[in-house]
Amino acid sequence: MIDLRRRSLVRRLVLIAGVWTLLVMLVAGVFLTAQFRGAAIRRFDQSLAVLTDDLYAGSSVDDGELRAPFLTDIRATRAYSGRYWVILDKQRDGAMRAVERSRSLFDSDLMLSSRQVDQLDAKPGKTQYFDLRGPQDKPLRAAAIQARLPGYPDPVVFLAAEDRSPIDADADRFAGVTAIALLILGVGLILAVVVQVRFGLQPLFRLRREVAAVRRGKTERVEGAYPDELEPLARELNALLAHNQEVVERQRTHVGNLAHALKTPLSVMLTEASQQPGQLAEVVERQAQTMREQVDHHLRRARAAARSQTSGERTPLEPILDELAVTLERIFQDKGVQIDWRCPEDLCFQGEKQDLMELAGNVMENAGKWCRGKIRVEAAPEGEARLLLTVDDDGPGLPPEERAQALKRGQRLDENAPGSGLGLSIVDELARAYGGSVQLGESPLGGLRVCLDLPRAEA
Repeated sequence: MIDLRRRSLVRRLVLIAGVWTLLVMLVAGVFLTAQFRGAAIRRFDQSLAVLTDDLYAGSSVDDGELRAPFLTDIRATRAYSGRYWVILDKQRDGAMRAVERSRSLFDSDLMLSSRQVDQLDAKPGKTQYFDLRGPQDKPLRAAAIQARLPGYPDPVVFLAAEDRSPIDADADRFAGVTAIALLILGVGLILAVVVQVRFGLQPLFRLRREVAAVRRGKTERVEGAYPDELEPLARELNALLAHNQEVVERQRTHVGNLAHALKTPLSVMLTEASQQPGQLAEVVERQAQTMREQVDHHLRRARAAARSQTSGERTPLEPILDELAVTLERIFQDKGVQIDWRCPEDLCFQGEKQDLMELAGNVMENAGKWCRGKIRVEAAPEGEARLLLTVDDDGPGLPPEERAQALKRGQRLDENAPGSGLGLSIVDELARAYGGSVQLGESPLGGLRVCLDLPRAEA
């Protein structure tokens, strides 16, 4: 089954060609059927016009009485044979009266509608063609001419009609045969387009596979010969890969240099603090140790971003959420915070444990600061290779116009609240480093909802 929501160049080309082909075939079928039906009716009308002319030319007026000519058409003498004629007298009050008629009509009449009578009045002496319902409710094709005869006071209408069912049947058969032929032709053309598109886009598919291999680390550049239209793209991709690699290596070098430059002063501070016991030394030692852990963590995070989102590491979510929930409930025990979390046992994050701790921890800690007492955390798989971590709280929430601002580095929407304002910005940066995203919205609990879209590792 074709999924129209997916953006596929092959599907788009095939659908465009298929729709256009079917549209052209439909128009061609309708046109050919109409032409066939029109040609058949024109031939039919010519036969009726001959009979009408014979009636007009052969009729006479004898002592004021209108006499029909003697016709040798055998079909007009058999009852309900499908071949009929009638001579009508148009009286002064506008009523039509049958003066003479063929034996084939038996006990029936052929009468014209007021609109058809008006057509004859508008063009006297000229043959007009109509569709009528005849004896036994059969569809008829009729030809009529209105004229005046010498010695007869009223206008006379000469009408000849014949059953048009054979024409309609032939036209229907032609339409059916044409539809089958055009359908076979259309299917053949669409299959040809599919083959043409699949064959023509093979170099593009090969380029996609090579780019995917580069992203997974299997190769370092795009190799192989490509058509003239794709060769410049392949060169630009290789140039971009080389440039990105150079930038990443430079950034990793700078981060590493900074981390190593900070480690020595931190080691000195820890050593001095351990040699001089006291309250101040304990604070310095604790904060220096925290700084060292942060330096190590951000160094690892820079390396993780350089390795891209498919690092190959996998971290189960369930124990992380359990640990965070217990820790945060203790931290915010004065508020009586309760964290209700749910997560499948086999759900894993594709990335480092420390990064997941920081992603989930910052979001849950932010919810703990602002909630009134209730936090709900839910992790679930999303699609084939993604997971969705949702954190809801019952706090005051954020207006829509302030949500984007809350993700900016160092932005604090309430200066009276504790913290540096880096929590959500760090989450946003780290999520994007893994190819994910952060969305802020309105929580069913009444506060803020934070949705983290992250890569999911196979169980």
